[in-house]
Amino acid sequence: MNLSEEDTKRLYITPSIEKEWDKHSIKMEEAFTKGRIIVRGTLKRRQEGKRADYLLFTQENYPIAVVEAKSWSHLPSDGIQQAIDYAEILDIPFAYSTNGREYVEHDLTTGIQRTFGMDEFPTPLALRERQKQSKALTVEAEDIINIPYYSSSESFPPRYYQRIAINRTIEAVARGDKRVLLVMATGTGKTYTAFQIIHRLHQSGAKKRILYLADRNILIDQTMQQDFKPFRKIMHKVQGKSIENGYEIYMSLYGQWVKYDLKEGEKQPYETLSSDFFDLIVVDECHRSSVREDSEWRAILNYFNSATQIGLTATPKAVEGANNIEYFGSPVYTYSLRQGIEDGFLAPYRVTKSYINVDLDGYIPRKDEVDLYERPIGEDVFTRNLIGRNIHITKRQRIVAKRITDMLKQIGRMTKTIVFCPDQEEADIMRTLLIEMNQPMVKKNSKYVVRITSDDRVGKNLLYDFIDTESDYPVIATTSELLTTGVDCKTCGLIVIDKEVNSMTTFKQMVGRGTRIYEPGGKMSFDILDFRNATDNFNDPDFDGVPEPPIVDGGDGGDGGETTPGGGNTPPPYIPIDIDPPVVNEPRKFYVSGRNIQIVHEHVQYLGEDGKTLCTESVTDYTRKAIKQHYPTLDSFNGAWRNARRKKEFLQGMDDITALIAAVREENPNLADKDEFDIICHVAFDGKPLTRRERIDGVKKRGYLNKYKGDALQIIEALMEKYAETGIVDIEDNSILNLPDFTRFGKIPRIMKVFGGPEAYRKMLVELEEQLYLQSA
Repeated sequence: MNLSEEDTKRLYITPSIEKEWDKHSIKMEEAFTKGRIIVRGTLKRRQEGKRADYLLFTQENYPIAVVEAKSWSHLPSDGIQQAIDYAEILDIPFAYSTNGREYVEHDLTTGIQRTFGMDEFPTPLALRERQKQSKALTVEAEDIINIPYYSSSESFPPRYYQRIAINRTIEAVARGDKRVLLVMATGTGKTYTAFQIIHRLHQSGAKKRILYLADRNILIDQTMQQDFKPFRKIMHKVQGKSIENGYEIYMSLYGQWVKYDLKEGEKQPYETLSSDFFDLIVVDECHRSSVREDSEWRAILNYFNSATQIGLTATPKAVEGANNIEYFGSPVYTYSLRQGIEDGFLAPYRVTKSYINVDLDGYIPRKDEVDLYERPIGEDVFTRNLIGRNIHITKRQRIVAKRITDMLKQIGRMTKTIVFCPDQEEADIMRTLLIEMNQPMVKKNSKYVVRITSDDRVGKNLLYDFIDTESDYPVIATTSELLTTGVDCKTCGLIVIDKEVNSMTTFKQMVGRGTRIYEPGGKMSFDILDFRNATDNFNDPDFDGVPEPPIVDGGDGGDGGETTPGGGNTPPPYIPIDIDPPVVNEPRKFYVSGRNIQIVHEHVQYLGEDGKTLCTESVTDYTRKAIKQHYPTLDSFNGAWRNARRKKEFLQGMDDITALIAAVREENPNLADKDEFDIICHVAFDGKPLTRRERIDGVKKRGYLNKYKGDALQIIEALMEKYAETGIVDIEDNSILNLPDFTRFGKIPRIMKVFGGPEAYRKMLVELEEQLYLQSA
């Protein structure tokens, strides 16, 4: 009954499974998430990821069963709920729990649960047959599904959610579904997922000629150079309006297939091919105008309607005239931003909302006021949504530029930053102001601040340097629309929103520029500096991937250039996504200097535990809640603390309390010299915290040290001095005895011998800790 879980696995569970299963089909201690990143203040720390005791595979990347092990003294069913939870997350049909004496099986395909002996664990063939019955696939479908993933020395295995997305899509196509939708949050590897889907369908022979459609040139180039590189011998990038024959995989912008100035009787480029030319079409970012009913881009999909069409998007959308849910059907799989952050594959964020008085009140022209071009402004009030579009206010722009600069000084001057502005002209003005306010940085490198917009060819060419993880410059990119989607910028640590965002789709795409993690460069989280209150969108349930409700007006028209920047809701007639309307010579807005403009209020928010809402709370409030989840009362905490063999292990057992305590110290300088015990008691239970020096004085006053003399007394006094400097965790670590304050007494064995040996030394430490915490906080 004293067997540990590891011994139970080694002696009973592993032999039971290996009796029928090949060792290569069993993965033990398989971690399938990385662990959520906790960010409080300047501290970042990962929680422990989810880990399955056993994952069983009938073929590579097709896990079929998860087994949760418990020690001999547990009931066999004690782990079944965790096994079911893991099976549901991993899309696995069979879940098992065992204590080494019996198995409990839960069949997720039927809902039936049963118990059986250790020598009756099902064979791979038996589980495979049961799974086939639940899916009812034909022999031809099975042949497609059985095609292996692409693998090489340069490739990597899919993450669990990518595997599910790939497998479900392959199965849908194998069943004969003609339209398939995949929803995956920005930064979760949609392109890699698409590559594996195309590879397996192409290798199976089910899909021989394939078209991959995107709406920006950089998306095509990134895809070809990175994830699709293994296709290089059979892949072709469509150039111009001439569609060449003889390739198997075609990579193209929508614009290559459509002529916008078509003459009467002239065919569209796609009509030069037969309508059954392609077997498969993959539509990247299909939330955009590819599915708008009256769009000529949609006409491409309609023409090749015999092909299987797979839509990829980070933002499922249900809006009149552009409903990708209606077109493709319900998603076969959704992996949301919330889940990506929870799993630790996407970066968490902090939002700083900055409110400017002119935005709150509107700009009210004085009577007969004229702008800087001597034009009468009139009496209309310019509300926030018109600022930057219909009126430019110089002092407001300077305030925004100064606040951006101040934030970079706080989080790091070399933090890659994207500043979203109302239009390209405002982006250029912002670039000039940021150059002025960051002269020392610009002096080091003239590309510290650049404008990257579709009509700025020089700036646009710097886009590749901006997203290159090996390139330090550019650091700050001002833009309007160009960087709202598709750009894989792993190192982007600050998103500045200073444009109106009325579309949830656009908002998610903008924020998506920061969600990627780049651990080699220390990028584990990102900040959002919001001047337009756009982050109110985080409170919408749509944040987790539910389709948007229909809207009447598109507002900002931010779905990638479907509307004229700053010019209402009417889209221009089929303008390619990389081309903005020409800038007219006459000023298209009023220009004023502004008066009495200032930031009147700011507050910081963190992503809440539900993953959907933003919580306005201090680190202290957050820590209080985290502690009380473990110990609801002071007595329960006091008892657990005093009974803990080692305080370090005790604190680690409370998830991220150690990191949070450090963040609380950072937020409250008066707690800098307080012990973890005192901070916990103070934060969670309103106790009066004592300094570590005050605790040491209490030990001395009670006469505890009178029982020691000579070297023993001096060693204890040195330990207490180290406790005063760094806290309880360090004095529990025997390596502290290697410091000069202790080596004068000899090496570690000699020091411990002063107290009678290692056990006696440990007993002394326990007594010392009891004395230190005898007085409650």
